[in-house]
Amino acid sequence: MYNYRYNSNNQWKKTLQMMCLMLGIVLLLSACGQAQKPSSATDSNIDSNTDSNTGQTSSSPEQNTVPSQEQAQEEADPVQEQLSSLTLEEKIGQMILAGVQGTTLDAQAKQMIMDQKVGGIIFYANNVTTLEGTAKFVQSIKDTNQSNPVPIFMSVDQEGGKVSRMPETVESIPSNKKVGQTNDSALAETMGELLARQVQLAGFNVDFAPVLDVNSNPKNPVIGDRSFGSSAELVSRMGIAEMKGFRNEGIIPVVKHFPGHGDTSVDSHLDLPVVNKTEKQLAELEWIPFQAAVKEQVEAVMVAHILFPKLDPDHPASLSDVIIGEHLRGKFKYDGVVITDDLSMGAIAKNFKLDEAALATVKAGSDILLVAHSYESAKTIFDTLMSAVKSGEISESRIDESVYRILALKQQYKLSDDQKASGDLKQLNADIVDWRKQVDAR
Repeated sequence: MYNYRYNSNNQWKKTLQMMCLMLGIVLLLSACGQAQKPSSATDSNIDSNTDSNTGQTSSSPEQNTVPSQEQAQEEADPVQEQLSSLTLEEKIGQMILAGVQGTTLDAQAKQMIMDQKVGGIIFYANNVTTLEGTAKFVQSIKDTNQSNPVPIFMSVDQEGGKVSRMPETVESIPSNKKVGQTNDSALAETMGELLARQVQLAGFNVDFAPVLDVNSNPKNPVIGDRSFGSSAELVSRMGIAEMKGFRNEGIIPVVKHFPGHGDTSVDSHLDLPVVNKTEKQLAELEWIPFQAAVKEQVEAVMVAHILFPKLDPDHPASLSDVIIGEHLRGKFKYDGVVITDDLSMGAIAKNFKLDEAALATVKAGSDILLVAHSYESAKTIFDTLMSAVKSGEISESRIDESVYRILALKQQYKLSDDQKASGDLKQLNADIVDWRKQVDAR
C-alpha cells in the first residue's frame, strides 16, 4: 500500500512538472511572437513585393493611400480656390462689364470699380485720344482695380474696317470683307495678330472680334463689310484663323454675334430685329461658323439682341434660355464664357426693363452682362443680381457657375493688373503696311 502511494504521488508530481514546463514553453513562445510581429510583418511585405528575378522591391498599396504634398497640389483646383475666396459682392461684380465716360478716370468710374467691383471695362471711340493718353487711361483703371481680388478685363471693339478704336497714329486694318475676298486664311490669321498687337499698344487684353456673322442679307444695316462674306464656309475658315491670330499674341478673342446677325434688316442699336428662320435654316447657314468656333474651344461668345420667334417668341437671343441654354450650352455643348451684347442698346431698352433683362439673361445661361454708357445701369444690374440671390430667385450656385468660367479664362491668359501697354508702334505700322500690300495683291 505504501509503495503504491509513493509511486502514485511520484507519478503525479512528474505529470504536474511536465504540465508546468509545457505551459512555460507556450507562454515563452507567445511572448516571442508578440515581440517579433513588426519584424515578421516587414519581412512578409518584403517577400510579397520582391521581384524574384530582380530582387527589387515595390511599395505596397497601403503605402500609397496617403497622397504626397506634390500630388495634393496637382489635384487642387486653383480656379475653385479663387472662387471660394470671393464674397457674393465680388462674384456678382465679375459678371458685369461696364462702360466709362470721358477720356480720363473720373470719380464715378472709380467708385463703380471700388463699389460694384466690376469684372471688366469696355472702351468706345469717345474714350480714345492719343495712343499715350489711351494707354494711360487704361492703366489708371487697372491701378484702381488693384484693391480688388481679381484682375480686370480691359476690352474694346477693334475689328478693322469701319469698326476701329485705335488713334490715327496706328496704321489702319481693312474690313473683314476685303480680307475675305483673298480667300487666304493665312492672311486672316495675320490680321488677328496685327489687331491683337494694336490693342496691346493701349493695354487692352480683350478684343470683341472676330465677327462670325454670314452676310446673307444685302439690306443688312449693321453688318455688311464687317463680315468675311456670304459663305458660311468662308466665314468659318477666315474667322477661326483670325481667332488663332489673337491667341498667338495673348489677346482674348470674343466671337460675335451669335446666333447670327447677317440676315437682319434692323439695326439692333436702335430697335429689336426679328429673323423668322427655323432651327433647321439657322443650322444650315448662320450657326456653322459658331459651331466651328466652339469646336476650336473659343474663349468667349457674344450673343446678339435678335428675336427668333420660331425658336423663342418671347425673348431675344441674348435673354433666351432656348437659344443660350438649350442650343449654345446644350446642343453645341459650349462651356466657355457667354457675353451679352450691350444691354443699353435700343433692342433691349425699348422692350425690357434693365432689371428684367439682367435676370432673364443670367437664368438663360449668360456669364457676363455688358452694359455701357451709364454708371447707373451697372449699379442697377449689380443691385438686381444681389437681391435675386438673397431672395432665392437665383441660386448662388448659379452665380458660381458663371464666375468659375470667368476666373478660368482670366487665369488661362494669366491676366494681371500689373500688365502694362506694350509693343513697338513703328514696327507694327511697318508690318501692317506690308500685310496690306499682300491683301491688295490678292
